Amino acid sequence: MPVEHARSSALPPRWQPVRGGDRTLVAQLEDELSARIADHALRPGSRLPSVRRMAESAGLSRFTVVEAYERLVARGLVEPRHGSGYFVRRRAATPPIADAVSPAGAPSSRLDVAWLLRGMFDDGAPVEIPAAAGLLPAGWLDADIVNAAIRAVGRRAGAEFLDYGHPRGHAPLRVQLASILQSQGIAAHPDHHLMTTAGVTQGLDLILRLLVQPGDTVLVEDPGWFLIFGRLATYGTRIVGVPRGPDGPDLEALDRLAATHRPRLFLINSAVHNPTGHTLAAAAAHDVLRLADRHDFLIVEDDTYADFHPGVPIRLATLDRLRRVILVGGYAKTLAAGLRVGMLAARPDLIARLTDLKLLAGLTTPRLGESVVHRLLHEGHYTRHLTRVRQRVDQARHRCIEALTGCGLMLPHLPYAGMFVWADCGRDSETVARLAADHGVLLAPGSLFSPLQAPSTMLRFTVSVADQPKLWPVLRTILAEAGARAAG
Repeated sequence: MPVEHARSSALPPRWQPVRGGDRTLVAQLEDELSARIADHALRPGSRLPSVRRMAESAGLSRFTVVEAYERLVARGLVEPRHGSGYFVRRRAATPPIADAVSPAGAPSSRLDVAWLLRGMFDDGAPVEIPAAAGLLPAGWLDADIVNAAIRAVGRRAGAEFLDYGHPRGHAPLRVQLASILQSQGIAAHPDHHLMTTAGVTQGLDLILRLLVQPGDTVLVEDPGWFLIFGRLATYGTRIVGVPRGPDGPDLEALDRLAATHRPRLFLINSAVHNPTGHTLAAAAAHDVLRLADRHDFLIVEDDTYADFHPGVPIRLATLDRLRRVILVGGYAKTLAAGLRVGMLAARPDLIARLTDLKLLAGLTTPRLGESVVHRLLHEGHYTRHLTRVRQRVDQARHRCIEALTGCGLMLPHLPYAGMFVWADCGRDSETVARLAADHGVLLAPGSLFSPLQAPSTMLRFTVSVADQPKLWPVLRTILAEAGARAAG
């Protein structure tokens, strides 16, 4: 008996696909063969029927069979052998997984940044209401303009996407970004003051790699962005929090802490602060720059949420003219997180060093995403889209505030703008967050936004929960349970 016939006798001799069904012919054949491999009806090392024989047996075209076989190759189930056909791959044994890493294990005694990130990104997490989400819902954004820009860029593309691109980023995008910054009073030249990054996170990471050494002190806002605390800790820095109020950082504390610790950097979210939604006042901005000169530290200005501001906000980069200030921004929050397009503006000597580090860390940033963002900015689509998003966010923020106060939470200061509400629940917010998780609600306790993870009664809510009416009765129940535990 021929080897091929003997090795493939486990296949149903008259298997036929279902035509006109929901599954394509390719997918049906792929499913049939993968099931046979999983059941060991097709054993490791055995040869699949030839493309011609499989096509004739099932009444399929050879192209359909080849595509199904190639899908099995891509899944690692099958391997092609030149001149011999397709063979079931011998798979390595899966190493045992230690019981200690089981997600069903007992919860840690303390919530941390990783806990919140897992809740925000893990599709398998039992979260019904993501009240602490770091992004707006997809339905609030505009997939159509992004997809249209992707198609338009693809139609006009030649060979430019086949190379690495410029180390500082797509030149037309840098020109467009420089024009926008100049219109807002920031003196930025596209070739000397700007580079692109794979989002704000990469921009901040490059800055920290370049400018911070283990043991250096870095000042951060308290409350502030929890992810940057984790990044700083990995570099072995000493993290010192500066209290943040509605008008900006506590200037007396900033002066005292800078004199004591001689910081290398001060990281500040000046426009539409995360998590409070406050924006830096002009007088405070001047004083921050004065203290930076007095104590000789650089300022990293995180501009992530500035586009939610209803006008042109006060920026340290505008007043400083990029001498001591490094400005970092991006489009993840307002346009599309998946594009991972950000920008970094700084004085020329820092841009040159950061560009070298960017090359060492990952060469260049993907030109496709940068071309898409450039098209949206250049043709005015982003400006019109931003107006709609900002209006929806503002309306939702007002409704969210009303609902939160109706549940008994207090707002020490109303947020000026943005997608977050910083509210006081009147009890330990970690306890509230743990109880919420039991109810399928993801909350962000205030301790995560403290560089020391100090106990807090504050919670950060994303304004999109205004469209989640089932949250409010659950939140009242959670708060009542937390209050009863505290009293008991």
